[in-house]
Amino acid sequence: MIGDIEKMIAVGLVWGSTNAIMRRGALIWDRKVRSSSAQTTKPSTLHQRLLATYKNWLNLLLTWQYSIPFLINLSASATFFAILSDTPISLAVPVTNATTFAATAVSAMLLGEETRVWLALLGTFLIVLGVWICIM
Repeated sequence: MIGDIEKMIAVGLVWGSTNAIMRRGALIWDRKVRSSSAQTTKPSTLHQRLLATYKNWLNLLLTWQYSIPFLINLSASATFFAILSDTPISLAVPVTNATTFAATAVSAMLLGEETRVWLALLGTFLIVLGVWICIM
C-alpha cells in the first residue's frame, strides 16, 4: 500500500501539473472573452453585470481545456483532506505545497512557457532537498 508520504507527493504532482494546464485553459478562455467583448457593450446595471459575470464563469467551466484539469485538481484536493486525517499537518502541508510548487514549475516549462530554466531547476532542486529533509 502506498504510504502517506508518497500520497502527499502524488497530490503535489497532480496539483502542480494541473495548475499549469489550467493556466493554459484559462488563457484560451480569456482569448474567447476578449474577442467576444470587443463586439459587445459593457453592461450598465448591476443585474446585467452579475448576469455577465455568471455567463463568463459558466463559459470558463465549459472550456474543457480548463474544466477537466480543474476536476482532476479537485480530486487531488479530496485526497489531500483524506491524507490529513492520518498525517500531521506540520508534515503534510510543507511536503505537498513544496511538491506542488516544483511540479508547477516543471510542468510550465514542459508546456513551453517562458521561464528562466536554470533558476527553475535550482528552485526545484532546493524544494526536493527541503522535502527530503522534512521526511528524514
